[in-house]
Amino acid sequence: MKLKFGKKTSARKVNRLKTKVRIRKKIEGTADRPRLSVYRSSKHIYAQVINDETGTTLVSTSTLKVAGVGSNCAVAKEVGEKIAQLAMSKEIKSVVFDRNGFVYHGRVKAVADGAREAGLIF
Repeated sequence: MKLKFGKKTSARKVNRLKTKVRIRKKIEGTADRPRLSVYRSSKHIYAQVINDETGTTLVSTSTLKVAGVGSNCAVAKEVGEKIAQLAMSKEIKSVVFDRNGFVYHGRVKAVADGAREAGLIF
């Protein structure tokens, strides 16, 4: 997969996307074990469970759908718990975690911890 960037793309974004490509070479979501992808913006955090064989999103949620109060990490943990509940309702028990090029720290880690506590295996 080749990446193309404009002249004004920040070095921070370029580095994240390069890391994302390296990660995605190694992991793939299947019907038995789909991929739990996490995206972090400056205001919100999004999580979705994806079957890469068919290219379909099985379940998704974000801070826009979860009405949480507290710190960003606390709300991100609620997003992880919600995505795990939605996945369990579709009989998905095991997933592959895709941090999408972000550092496994803070809100990304909180989503993973919330999903693990709610019963997802990865």
